[in-house]
Amino acid sequence: MNPDDVAAYLKQHPEFFENYAEVVADVMIPHPHGGRAISISERQILTLRERGKQLEVKLGELIQFGEENDVISEKVHRLGLALIVAHDVAALSHVVDFNLREDFSVPHVTLRLWHAGASADSTVTTATREFASGLLHPHCGPLAMADTAAFFGEAAPLLKSYAYIPLRGKDTFGLLALASEDAQRFYPEMGTLYLTRIGEIIAACLQRHLEPV
Repeated sequence: MNPDDVAAYLKQHPEFFENYAEVVADVMIPHPHGGRAISISERQILTLRERGKQLEVKLGELIQFGEENDVISEKVHRLGLALIVAHDVAALSHVVDFNLREDFSVPHVTLRLWHAGASADSTVTTATREFASGLLHPHCGPLAMADTAAFFGEAAPLLKSYAYIPLRGKDTFGLLALASEDAQRFYPEMGTLYLTRIGEIIAACLQRHLEPV
């Protein structure tokens, strides 16, 4: 009988532990951290304590994540309120730039539009438009995409991470580009839920001020 057979038998016959309680009490096994041998019951207590500690750590992580999400949600809410009261595209662009820099600590922010009802932006190339139109969700990574490096002027050579958020109505009509000198600020594996929500709020508010086409 191999160990797997023994384990399977004990699982199928839990009454063994009751019928042979004295045998179980006499079985001694090594302490998990070395030293003296301990009984099965003591080993079980140690296992439960270790699991309890693991659960405490996971609970602590969940609480921390929840608190961090609450803080971010409050910032997104403040941004949304400020966008709603912006009276034109220029004021809205100022709100985006100010809030993302001051509230979200994003050092480099640029909002580019090519909506037919907005003023033409000569810095937006066809490559940039095609890149933005092809995004299904915000893109984060270490490289400036398409021709967007020019958006950041003299700071461009120092930037090490970027986030791109497409702005859409019926079609893609703009791009919110964020950048940082910190290589870990925007990385490919990061979650983009809040970036998506920010983009949706900005796009919805912008469309109120753009002339219909």
